[in-house]
Amino acid sequence: MANGILGIKLGMTQVFQSNGTVVPVTVIKAGPCVVTQHKTQAKDGYNAIQVGLVEANPPKKVTKALRGHFEKTASGTPPTRLLREFRVEDVEKFPIGSTILANVFSPDELVTVSGNSKGRGFAGFIKRHGFGGGRATHGSMFHRAPGSIGASAFPSRVFKGSRMAGHMGNEKCTVKNLKVIKVDEDLGIILVRGAVPGANGTYLMVKKASS
Repeated sequence: MANGILGIKLGMTQVFQSNGTVVPVTVIKAGPCVVTQHKTQAKDGYNAIQVGLVEANPPKKVTKALRGHFEKTASGTPPTRLLREFRVEDVEKFPIGSTILANVFSPDELVTVSGNSKGRGFAGFIKRHGFGGGRATHGSMFHRAPGSIGASAFPSRVFKGSRMAGHMGNEKCTVKNLKVIKVDEDLGIILVRGAVPGANGTYLMVKKASS
């Protein structure tokens, strides 16, 4: 059985356990995914399967490179927008064109979820890095200014990597050891306890947590 699947974040809700405890969960549309390529130890240096997320609205425009890749490796499988790899012990257990569904997970299992965080655009250093800023008193003239960013004599420049204003968010984030609360095989949905990266509609990579 595969150790992971691709999905889409649908949103958050809550479920009640048998003892009345409220659990916040993220709803993930997991799969269906199709196996598109094999990576082998002899040819590529490792064993893995490449899978694509099958969506209700397939991409209308496909580049020649992607179309050629699917014609060569996926035996006529329609191209998918999202492709990722999962390491496996034996690639022969996953024939090209076979389907991976949400039932690869079971309740109470721990998973690792990766995705892109929400993009915040251009943000100041206080919001971006959590700086405290200056005194909020009247007349201080120093509230949300960055202050000194480098000496004027030596080295007479700003060091690279200084925490300043800039683009915030839209970075790959991974949350480990989230518990699977429920798996709905009919709808292809899994409920994961807690929050996962990204806004609603974000592509996610869900893998079984390493022991």
